[in-house]
Amino acid sequence: MYDAIIVGAGVAGCNIAYALHKRGLKVLIVDQANSAASGGSGAAGAFVSPKIGKASPLQQLTNEAFAFAIEFYQKEFPQHFHQTGVIRIPKDSKDNEKFTSYRTYNIDGFKDVCAQEIQAIGIESELGGFLFDEAGVCDAKELCCALIRDIEFKSMHVRTIKQEQAGWIINNQEQSKYLILATGYQDKLIDLRYMGIRGTWGSRGDFKSSLNVTKSIHKDLSISKNMNGMIKIGATHNKAQSPCLECYNKPLAPLLQKASNLIDVSQLELLEVFCGMRSGSKDYRPLVGGVLDVEYMFKHYPKLTSGQKVNELKMLNNLFVFNGLGGRGFVFAPLMAKYLAQNIISGEAIDPRIDPNRLFLRWVRRLNESF
Repeated sequence: MYDAIIVGAGVAGCNIAYALHKRGLKVLIVDQANSAASGGSGAAGAFVSPKIGKASPLQQLTNEAFAFAIEFYQKEFPQHFHQTGVIRIPKDSKDNEKFTSYRTYNIDGFKDVCAQEIQAIGIESELGGFLFDEAGVCDAKELCCALIRDIEFKSMHVRTIKQEQAGWIINNQEQSKYLILATGYQDKLIDLRYMGIRGTWGSRGDFKSSLNVTKSIHKDLSISKNMNGMIKIGATHNKAQSPCLECYNKPLAPLLQKASNLIDVSQLELLEVFCGMRSGSKDYRPLVGGVLDVEYMFKHYPKLTSGQKVNELKMLNNLFVFNGLGGRGFVFAPLMAKYLAQNIISGEAIDPRIDPNRLFLRWVRRLNESF
């Protein structure tokens, strides 16, 4: 029997597996693929940069996670984190006007860069932007594999989960006290509808190139610094239900079209294509914490959809979710894993900004509107 089983070996699952293992728990991580980061996490651009914009709970949370992630990667996995610096460039002249108002809310240590300075690092731009020297890029798949290097991994398609007195059982085989669902957009094992998990298809290309791009940049796509003759370009944001059918087997076409406005794409030689679905939430904040017993809630509060007052939120015992990291998975995951591990082991309350319970009553109200 394990102390904890994690279902899903993307960046979320690998980080919580690492956090629990480091705290002394016997951990098993399972995934339907044969290795970690075979889906959306492996296709991620894996940029680690702060969020710009005016002050908001999302920006504050993102930038807290950014600071934690930088320290975590540099200390624990420096071989898979490249502190390239990241320049944020406005999408157009209208967006450039907004950048002026964003300066006040940027993290400490950013620098203003003019168009000429951006051109000097190998990027064509008529607009200036912000440089964040601490930011960088992770080796997505390699980092996820390193996180679970010392943790038992099994390739398994989890079809059923069942709660018994001693804990949770998956596929009537493996048993643990704690069960953590880090399944991304695939949320069919239990009723998670209230969380509003949604998938976004992403693609990334790795290219051999001699272009002298000396900083990573983000505009309406991300282009990495040239690292040892390779440039990473990603990721698309396709919300289509059948993206593979709709891209006509050319998933990088939209990326290269946008990239051509910034670099000479004729100097790129494609090495590998990565595609996968990543998951997000309706308010773009992570979903980290316990799972509500939805059946119990409707049974004991039969008039929920009519606005019945709720005295308590009944949770399923020792079942947790780690999801909804969106396009900032490699920014959010280390800090969110710390929060969840502290909640599981020490009972520390989950930060309300990421607690999935924040979405339940809102979901119930929408159910009422649909009747």
